[in-house]
Amino acid sequence: MRRSATRLVFALLAVAAVLLAARAIAGQWRAFRDSGAHLSPRWSLIALSSVLVLVAYAVLVETWRRTVRAWDAELPWGEAARIWFISNLGRYLPGKVWQIGAMGVMAQEQGVSVVAATGSALVINLVNLLAGVGVVLVTGAEFFEARNAALAFGALLLAGIVLAPRLVPFIGRLAGKVIGRPLDVPTLPDRAVWLAAVGCVVAWLLYGVAFQCFVAGILGQAPGRTSSYIAAFTGSYLAGYIALFAPGGIGVREGSLIFALGRFGLAQAGAAGVISLTSRLWLTVLEVLPGLVFLAVDALRGRRPTSSTPS
Repeated sequence: MRRSATRLVFALLAVAAVLLAARAIAGQWRAFRDSGAHLSPRWSLIALSSVLVLVAYAVLVETWRRTVRAWDAELPWGEAARIWFISNLGRYLPGKVWQIGAMGVMAQEQGVSVVAATGSALVINLVNLLAGVGVVLVTGAEFFEARNAALAFGALLLAGIVLAPRLVPFIGRLAGKVIGRPLDVPTLPDRAVWLAAVGCVVAWLLYGVAFQCFVAGILGQAPGRTSSYIAAFTGSYLAGYIALFAPGGIGVREGSLIFALGRFGLAQAGAAGVISLTSRLWLTVLEVLPGLVFLAVDALRGRRPTSSTPS
């Protein structure tokens, strides 16, 4: 009974996410059409950028699998990809928490323990955010007014990720003393955090290179350093991600990207506006399409919950 209710809730959430994503795509297309921009895209470069984004997704899926494995649990790659992409639709729902919750619950349905499912989902999302901030600080350091401070903060952030398995329990004990009662802080396996950090950094770098290829495909050229494209894309993506009120970061990511492209000297205002609109459309399709494919396959197969019981 409980599983049936859970499946119904996720089905409704999936439908809502798909509808919101479809509305976002339609709105982005209208905005691009109304902008009056006339482009002659180089589809080979746009295809290459799309492949690089999908490779980054594959890196993140494998990173999450290995993070789950650090808790002595196991997920087949196909199931991990299915969970990753379907739960990814949750970012188009307000609040951003649906994605993490969906990952944890769907992993439990595959026999992964509650600790491994929720812990790995939290670790991969938190480390991905911190790794993104570090990537922006390092790749965009020369454009910050306090370059040395940015590099130092990036190094400090990296050290924090490396030491996180030790720092989190320590901070939990310290907080427990402050509030006068013990806090039950879950143990973070060293391997889980470090693997997540490496995989997330690689994924952010791939995203940035893909973005540069996309810009070249849209405008015919992509002047500037690759590191600047990595910083601009990562920074704008993170801005949209942490804006909890904006489903999928819509609006926030575009504004941040236009600012970053100008700050790094990669595009003038008009070109930056075209890039922000077309890249949003491009990324939305790449984010949503895999999840829709997995949902369609599930529907065609008449997928049933697994018989294993989450521990």
